[in-house]
Amino acid sequence: MGTSARLVLLAIFSVILAARAPAQVSASQDSDAVVIDASAPAHPFPHFWERMFGSGRAVLSLRESYRDDLREVKKITGFEYVRFHAIFHDEVGIYDEDAQGHPLYNFSYVDQIYDGLLANGVRPFIELSFMPKKLAADKNALHAFWYQQNVSPPKDWNRWDDLITQFTRHLVERYGIDEVSQWYFEVWNEPNLDFWAGDPKQATYWQLYDHTARALKQVSPRLRVGGPATAQAAWADAFIRHCAENKVPVDFVSSHVYGNDKSEDVFGTQEAIPRDRMVCRAVKKVHDQISASPMPGLPLFWTEFNASYMNEPDVTDSAYMGPWLADTIRQCDGWVNGMSYWTFSDVFEEQGVVKQPFYGGFGLIAAGGIPKPAYNAFRILHQLGDERLAVASDSVLVTRRRDGTLVVAAWNLAAPGTAGTGKEVKLTFRETGASQVTVWRVDPEHGDVHQAYLAMGSPRYPTETQIRQLRRAAELSAPEVHELKNGSVAIKIPAHGLVLLERKRAH
Repeated sequence: MGTSARLVLLAIFSVILAARAPAQVSASQDSDAVVIDASAPAHPFPHFWERMFGSGRAVLSLRESYRDDLREVKKITGFEYVRFHAIFHDEVGIYDEDAQGHPLYNFSYVDQIYDGLLANGVRPFIELSFMPKKLAADKNALHAFWYQQNVSPPKDWNRWDDLITQFTRHLVERYGIDEVSQWYFEVWNEPNLDFWAGDPKQATYWQLYDHTARALKQVSPRLRVGGPATAQAAWADAFIRHCAENKVPVDFVSSHVYGNDKSEDVFGTQEAIPRDRMVCRAVKKVHDQISASPMPGLPLFWTEFNASYMNEPDVTDSAYMGPWLADTIRQCDGWVNGMSYWTFSDVFEEQGVVKQPFYGGFGLIAAGGIPKPAYNAFRILHQLGDERLAVASDSVLVTRRRDGTLVVAAWNLAAPGTAGTGKEVKLTFRETGASQVTVWRVDPEHGDVHQAYLAMGSPRYPTETQIRQLRRAAELSAPEVHELKNGSVAIKIPAHGLVLLERKRAH
């Protein structure tokens, strides 16, 4: 993720921990009335937002703190895939050369990395990156990230082909083709930005993709490969056209965007697109490009997204993420096969070793295993059903489970860092019979650890006792039970609030 310009901003924001005043509910309340009809038109609603998560680079997955966080997120979402950078980084030790310059391969850490994922019920969505320095055409083509990955093309394309062949053949031999055929292989990361030093960028990336995809398919045609893994929803139409015209294997399309990306970078316009609209506008752009392409059936995987690519505590560490995530799910439904939230954990070192919790990191879980509001948002939204019902609202999502239970998400989105205004939502269920609804909440007063962190003085290095206190403060409150009156219930939602209601099927 990110450009060089992004990195400057990241460096600035990484040293700022905004002092957050608790969001206040204004005395004046907005009011919405929503009618829910169980017989309304419905369509399948696969949980595309929680199938996959991003994470810090490959070698971090060997840490117990990383695996602890993975297990916690797996527990609340059931996610199936994880994607990270730099499986070919020299710290993983996969590639070396002997005194005569002949390739040497070592899969010891590779095995430990993937064994650890599989042992926890998660498969890899393998990003094939970056360049081992001894294979790089330019050993000095180092990215600005703290771990300084090499982003050069290879010095020898035959040796790159052999690296891909040996790597994938080893995976198939170790785990079996029936297993590895369920993985995904994505070629590189954001080659349209400073993660790729080929010149010209697009033409040299096509060369990289072609070599990689063909080498993979020679190991087994069952292996799934795709790209272009671009930032800012770029290149997808040209990528598909290139693959079609040159008969290059491709099994899926992938791209990235963040809520604070700029319209000129994503759409070539001067629009002021809000943070809560950018992601799905970009997803729809690529979805429509696929539909209009020579390969309209290609799946689309959005392999990075979040509300921000910068370290903004008032965004990614705050309750704002609950309404933002729910509304993103509402908008993106039907346009994408899977979305990978960046990231599941703040075990993450792109800007260096984490200096304190709640610095605006991208993860659902802060350093010390402390769940953020975003974690709790994913937790309650996991309860949504697998069928979506039509409803006349842009801040309510109505779903149904197989047993007939209606599960409703409702939210109150306000700009991050602002007090906002509370609102009341009146939900009326046309189907009568049930007398109660159960309600879960995530907002600045429920499932948000920040007040507890501020109250203890915002310690840079919390003690074990303080960490335990913070984990308790981050827990969701017990669900509320509200009575239905004439099939209706009124729910007050503060600014930055997300609620989830469950109404059992009437008998």
